[in-house]
Amino acid sequence: MACPRGYEALESIRDEGLRLSGGERRILIFESPEEAVKGADVVYTDVWTSMGQEEERAQRRRDFAGYQINTALLSQAAKNAILMHPLPAHYGEEIAPGLADSPQSVIFDQAENRLHIQKAILAELLGGS
Repeated sequence: MACPRGYEALESIRDEGLRLSGGERRILIFESPEEAVKGADVVYTDVWTSMGQEEERAQRRRDFAGYQINTALLSQAAKNAILMHPLPAHYGEEIAPGLADSPQSVIFDQAENRLHIQKAILAELLGGS
């Protein structure tokens, strides 16, 4: 994980991740996005400002400058690394314009799969299949 200082995941969230992995995984947090993607098989990004945080947008844009996934950063990942993003994307902020359509991107497949999972959840909540 790469993020500016002060934006790290809460310790309780990191602890839960370790618990769910049975202690088999380590969670590494870097300030340098280059260190974080080095050799990675999957590069996952999300928006810098979520709904309800609009008043923080200007500050977050300053704090996250340099954390954009672009071709230069993605080239430091593993040769066959895939790029993921939960959408909607803010092109020019967390992801460079056009990168979502690159051969490494599985962003739209990810969105389609999320749709099917959401439909399955709704079907289950409404009384099963």
